[in-house]
Amino acid sequence: MSSKLNPQQQAAVKIIDSPLLVLAGAGSGKTRVITEKIAYLVQHGIPARHIAAVTFTNKAAREMKSRVSRLLNDQDSRGLRVSTFHSLGLDILRAEYKVLGYKAGMTLFDEQDKLSLLRQLVAHVAHCDPDAVERYSYQIGQWKNAFVSPDQALHTANNPELLAAAHLFQQFNRSLKAYNAVDFDDLIGLPVVLFQQHPAVLEKWQNKIRYLLVDEYQDTNITQYQLVRALAGNLGRFTVVGDDDQSIYAWRGAQPENIGQLQKDYSRLQVIKLEQNYRSAGRILKVANQLIANNPHTFEKKLWSNLGYGDPLRVLSHKHEQAEARQVVAEIIHHRFKTGGSYGDYAILYRGNHQSRLFESELRENNVPYFISGSTSFFAYSEIKDILAYLRLLVNRDDDAAFLRVINTPRREIGPTTLEKLGAYANERHISLFAACGELGLQHKVAEKSWHRLQRFCDWVNKTAQQVASGDGFAVLNAMVDEIHYPQWLQENSKTSASAERKLKNVYELLEWLQRIAEKEQQTLSLAEVIAKVMLMDILDRQQEQEAGDQVSLMTLHAAKGLEFPHVFLIGMEENLLPHQNSIETDNIEEERRLAYVGITRAQQTLTFSYCTHRKRYGEMTECEPSRFLAELPEDELEWPNKKQLPAEEVKQRGKASLAALKSILN
Repeated sequence: MSSKLNPQQQAAVKIIDSPLLVLAGAGSGKTRVITEKIAYLVQHGIPARHIAAVTFTNKAAREMKSRVSRLLNDQDSRGLRVSTFHSLGLDILRAEYKVLGYKAGMTLFDEQDKLSLLRQLVAHVAHCDPDAVERYSYQIGQWKNAFVSPDQALHTANNPELLAAAHLFQQFNRSLKAYNAVDFDDLIGLPVVLFQQHPAVLEKWQNKIRYLLVDEYQDTNITQYQLVRALAGNLGRFTVVGDDDQSIYAWRGAQPENIGQLQKDYSRLQVIKLEQNYRSAGRILKVANQLIANNPHTFEKKLWSNLGYGDPLRVLSHKHEQAEARQVVAEIIHHRFKTGGSYGDYAILYRGNHQSRLFESELRENNVPYFISGSTSFFAYSEIKDILAYLRLLVNRDDDAAFLRVINTPRREIGPTTLEKLGAYANERHISLFAACGELGLQHKVAEKSWHRLQRFCDWVNKTAQQVASGDGFAVLNAMVDEIHYPQWLQENSKTSASAERKLKNVYELLEWLQRIAEKEQQTLSLAEVIAKVMLMDILDRQQEQEAGDQVSLMTLHAAKGLEFPHVFLIGMEENLLPHQNSIETDNIEEERRLAYVGITRAQQTLTFSYCTHRKRYGEMTECEPSRFLAELPEDELEWPNKKQLPAEEVKQRGKASLAALKSILN
């Protein structure tokens, strides 16, 4: 075990015979504790193949894996499972699909696949509003995360909208099953159902995973907690690491209460607090501690550091948002020039994505390189996903997700009832949807018109695939875009014709780019090889997002969690922005305070807050109140360099008043 661990970190690593909760404050070295603990477990007789560490993002999992590889050799770390919750769930489902009544090769629906299926179903479910699909999708996700079945949802729905959503939920789940598909929320929910209903399967997985480590535990929802409990068993062979003060995902179903729940469920639970911060100056931590003390706590903790006290925190006020952007960018340029630092040392953090626009223009005008975290990946655009799905189907007819995405894009009048029957038939026969279309038995299951439409579609796919394989594949693909009437489809389904044109341009850009990949290095790759490369690139593209380089980082407070920067600007510190208007109306200020706390604890050396006295809303200039959180900070640690100057008349009046007060004292 590393001698560089502090006493609390060492204790957290060594406790392995009772359930352990590590309350790790911001910047207190929690990833280090988890990776050192994995090495310690291996050295104390638990083979790596029986250890699983789960976290919430692929980036965190990759970071953890690479750190473990520095502590253990390849032999000792063989079989170690470090993944996200969802990857673990997917592994369990892929291994146990038969028990749950699925067939091999389950398809995973992403958010867009889910929305397009819901759009198809809405038309066939009574009282559903076609414009509310995103709300229904969110509600279904909330039900799945809270462990509510479609029947329970129907039973408890207490208003017409919830009733419509519950009926849609029922149809949605039936369709997923028929398509041999699961959505993102099922990746956690279904393994829990599996373990509850099949004790022998649970026992098998408990023997497989003999020790479980959970990172960012405060972000778990009910279903994830059930999964942890099932795998850890009654003995509680786990270490969970989390910080209730950084729980900022309630809207995604996260429950910081899960931290308190552990004490109720495991009487032998030990708790260790990591309070030494290795990131920020003492003054920044003092301010953060005072802010978060306004929230109720199950466990009290106070961050401290050995990194010196640091500069006062500054609060800038501005007349309007243009002035805010101008001054913040000027401050960054000036500070960098003065200290000789690099642009990568600076971050501008905000509550909502819309706040970045003016800062982008200002940075561009001043030739300052910047990087926006969380902006949409090229691969996430629906038109790109549509065309890629066509290509996936051309190279692999058994790709059910691709089949479902393109069968009605553009529309071919093949309705959800036909697709559900097709899915059920394919399931019975244990074949793909495409293969099922070619079987005579299907004719007795679906209406004649629908059967003919399916045949036409499959014949077209086979013919196009043949042309791609035997001739100039990319000429065929370019022609295909027109052949399926995709440009018209974009015109009909885009808000403006400019947006339709932009989407079509993206499609041709994709095809040109694929052609360049195929022809690279004089080796002409087949379409199948190009598609495989691109699917991997999509994943790599998302990984690439993390690499900002020497650029100012712009990101939301949610995206900033887990990161750190020498100099942070926390902008828009106003009522209705931070705290957000919704949270004020629903009286959920605690989560917003945690969000501000996350922002403050990203800063290593300097922190600047900024707010506007006026801001445009819906085209009108409105007056803004400084955020209540500014009033909760220790006054003597803040500087207000451009506090609003009082008018001369008011200064005179104040002067007279204090003179009068002084006279009365003397009298």
